Amino acid sequence: MFPELFKIPGIDFTVNTYGALLALAFLAGLFVMARQAEADKLDKNRMYDLGLWVLVASLIGSKLLMIVTDWNEYQGDWRQFFSLDFLRSGGVFYGGFIGAVIASVIMMRIYKLPWWRTADAFAPGIAIGQAIGRLGCFSAGCCWGKPTTAFCGVHFSDKGHEITNVPTIVAHLPAAIQQQWAEKLGGLTAPIHLHPVQLYEVGATLVIFAILLVMARKRRFHGQIVLAYALLYAVARFTIEFWRDDPRGALLGLSTSQLIALLIFIGGVIALTYRSRAARNSAQT
Repeated sequence: MFPELFKIPGIDFTVNTYGALLALAFLAGLFVMARQAEADKLDKNRMYDLGLWVLVASLIGSKLLMIVTDWNEYQGDWRQFFSLDFLRSGGVFYGGFIGAVIASVIMMRIYKLPWWRTADAFAPGIAIGQAIGRLGCFSAGCCWGKPTTAFCGVHFSDKGHEITNVPTIVAHLPAAIQQQWAEKLGGLTAPIHLHPVQLYEVGATLVIFAILLVMARKRRFHGQIVLAYALLYAVARFTIEFWRDDPRGALLGLSTSQLIALLIFIGGVIALTYRSRAARNSAQT
């Protein structure tokens, strides 16, 4: 993989692939959102302002949830919160999603924007932004998958291991499974291949993006697009998490993201049922 794009000579500054793709993801998301908002006759300038607030809230939320899920790593050393590694990290997506929803509710009331219509405009932009952002994860080696001998397995570079601790040899794996893989592959120094879960999510979010664009043309009620996004991504994320292997916290045998995905799916089904019935009742009266 390519965790570093290039170095700027003279000032010893490295432009990381992850950061560049993350910036591109936000720009692409804002562009798609603006196009969707314009098609729905929403104030594009207000939408850009809202997008910036949502961006800041999502960054804060993603890092807060990362602290919660990795608390054992951060507790007792608050100085890590101001380290370059912490600031460069993308955090946990669902933390960013929750932060973005909270910020959007507050700012939409201030800007007097209709929440469901505005959220519908944002949904496809979120999906395409995720697809690009996960390419950044793949380039850096973060958010890695479980070891595999399948044809789709990928071997990350030593530089990736230096930056994110992604396993590149059997000795980098958790002690509980080192011996198992050492016997399979021929020793602790044997190269290890991992499920490219980042690319699995890229594919899933691109499919979701395409579905949302088609749905937007045939929308039956406001809120249908954002709720469809919430349901589709919850299913995709819950499934992909079974192949994820980076430490992210767990409860009841499920990862933090799986639990959040489950709650969002249940809430999404309830909200979609309510909005659909309300739209049908409105059409009948």
